Amino acid sequence: MDVDTRLLRYFAAVAQEGNLTRAAERLYVSQPALTKQIKQLERLLGVQLFERSRAGMTLTEPGKTLAAAIPALLATWDRTARQTKTTAGRAAHVLRVGFMASGANEATPQIIAAFTKRRPDWRIETRQAAWSDPTAGLAEGDVDAALLRLPFPNHNELRIEPLFSEPRCVALPTSHPLANREEIAFTELWDEPFVAAPETTNQWRDYWLATDERADHPPRIGAVTEHPDDWLNAIANGYGIALAPESAARFYARPGIVYRRVTGVSASKIAVAWLPTSDEDPIVQDFVTCCREHGTPTL
Repeated sequence: MDVDTRLLRYFAAVAQEGNLTRAAERLYVSQPALTKQIKQLERLLGVQLFERSRAGMTLTEPGKTLAAAIPALLATWDRTARQTKTTAGRAAHVLRVGFMASGANEATPQIIAAFTKRRPDWRIETRQAAWSDPTAGLAEGDVDAALLRLPFPNHNELRIEPLFSEPRCVALPTSHPLANREEIAFTELWDEPFVAAPETTNQWRDYWLATDERADHPPRIGAVTEHPDDWLNAIANGYGIALAPESAARFYARPGIVYRRVTGVSASKIAVAWLPTSDEDPIVQDFVTCCREHGTPTL
């Protein structure tokens, strides 16, 4: 009998949450789709895994047995998948580097050039991630290292080397009443609708909504997007405004949007990150060294 690991991950989420709605939100899937997947797993195993009631989902005895075994099972598979992908990259002399949005901005070409000089027989393959994955593929083993913005969910599970910081600004549609101002206090934006990342990104979403700097003024969400192009369109079309790194004015300039300095919010921190299993990997550590030595933008 073959069981898709996705079904096991869905089961684990429902078992942990004890509630289909919360588990569906966490997995970023619809509740009917999640219900269908759980029933499919029960059919494959030939057992009932949950007792369903208005109060939620309670594990049956067979369900408890499966729930106890799944963490180790999935951890083994994830580790094996990461090792397989890494081996493939090593054989091709390719270092996979993920990044979010603009990554390390103007510093990225400097880092890549330094690495190429240090490892002339190697090539860096960059992969841009959606905002629904703030680790840019690192947590899933899809990349060997990543240039990221802090904070993000479970960042304590990775090795992180901060590189530099830059102020945050605000992106506004050109028709916005504050668009002609050169500088705006964040308090003036508290009641504005914001374009946000998906809820599943947790700390990442909260940071770019500046929830810790709102003095009990909860953010209003005008739109939710996962990709820079969708983010830009939502702002230009007037669905909301958004905080952004200062460099976004250079990397994401487009008609219909202006970027203005904003006071009252902390700076954005950029870091290089890698898995603890790569602490002794000479290729990854060479890349980290290049980030340390050349990870400051030259404008």
